[in-house]
Amino acid sequence: MKRIALVNQRYGLEVNGGSEYYTRLIAERLTGSFEVDVITTKALEYTTWENHYTEDEEVINGVRVLRFPVAKPRAKGFKRYSARYLRSRRFNTKAEMKWFEKQGPYAPAAIDYIRENKDKYDVFIFVTYLYYLTAAGLPEVADKAVFIPTAHEEPYIHFKTFKTLFKLPKAYIFLTDEEKMLVQRLFHCRDIPCRVMGTGVEMKCTPDAETFRSKYGIEGDYLIYVGRIDEGKNCPAMFRYFLEYKKRRLDSSLKLVLMGKQVCDIPDNKDIISLGFVSEEDKFSGIAGAKCLWLPSNFESLSISVLEAMTLSVPVIVNGVCEVLKGHCIKSNGGLYYTSYFEFEGILDYIFSHDSEYEIMRVNAKAYIDKNYHWDVIINNFKEVINSI
Repeated sequence: MKRIALVNQRYGLEVNGGSEYYTRLIAERLTGSFEVDVITTKALEYTTWENHYTEDEEVINGVRVLRFPVAKPRAKGFKRYSARYLRSRRFNTKAEMKWFEKQGPYAPAAIDYIRENKDKYDVFIFVTYLYYLTAAGLPEVADKAVFIPTAHEEPYIHFKTFKTLFKLPKAYIFLTDEEKMLVQRLFHCRDIPCRVMGTGVEMKCTPDAETFRSKYGIEGDYLIYVGRIDEGKNCPAMFRYFLEYKKRRLDSSLKLVLMGKQVCDIPDNKDIISLGFVSEEDKFSGIAGAKCLWLPSNFESLSISVLEAMTLSVPVIVNGVCEVLKGHCIKSNGGLYYTSYFEFEGILDYIFSHDSEYEIMRVNAKAYIDKNYHWDVIINNFKEVINSI
């Protein structure tokens, strides 16, 4: 049986993050076919990278997790430092390694482990491109590396470091066709074998929308946002759009329900309901009862929350600036996208005035998931990629 390692900056049942959650889903489903280790850090909170977990090793849902200490927290003033570097456009690999260390999580012990134990593993799978563990770790084991970059168009992807890094792996796994096209266009790596496959979606509970409404005292129609409540997810713009809509539609009782860890300010408004981090059952029940799921992010490489909503026949409203999210809507006919406030307003007016078309969107959303995001197909593709190394 092959022994594989997945490498990601954070890992745990408490971790609220897209690539981290994706890594856990994949790791748990590969345990029956491979010996699976996860190489990660002791950090829980990405804004500081402070060490949270105390154990060096633990088993989570059958997966052996190796945790390494973060040697120093995220640098104070990192955002200003990073903004200056991006504005300079003088990208060079030496400066960028300093950038990776400042951004964190800086865990050199994890890189030492990868280097010293290279021969104990048949394949290393690096998930997400932007962090120190990938930038420093992948070059150490490039001849047996599978790279899942979760890449999207953003300033960082143009760093000089990545012009070399993206040519190193033995195989790629892309989450979407849009990601594949972007990476191959930027890094001229069409000769490296690749597969496009997202993530499977499954319900581990039976959603109960009415119990959810009763538990949290939510009446009437609501939009739902699921994920980190953060400037990086464009949440302040979401709040501005929602409040503007309410101002212009005084008769609307529509509410905005938020699920996830709060990292930025949330307006104090009776129609914006923030529930914080909730259980899986509450998450799915909340999505099931929503009129639509709303994702305002400019940058996404897949979006598990969008797929989860579509699984529950809930249409999505997304930011059309993001090619991946726009692509989900176009390919499924189960969602709508906007690029300005008035397009967003038009979407809501349309949804609330076209009941039959809305029901067709619900059917289309579920059909899109059934066709493209089944776990058995995805895991079989994973096995084929791993066994090809």
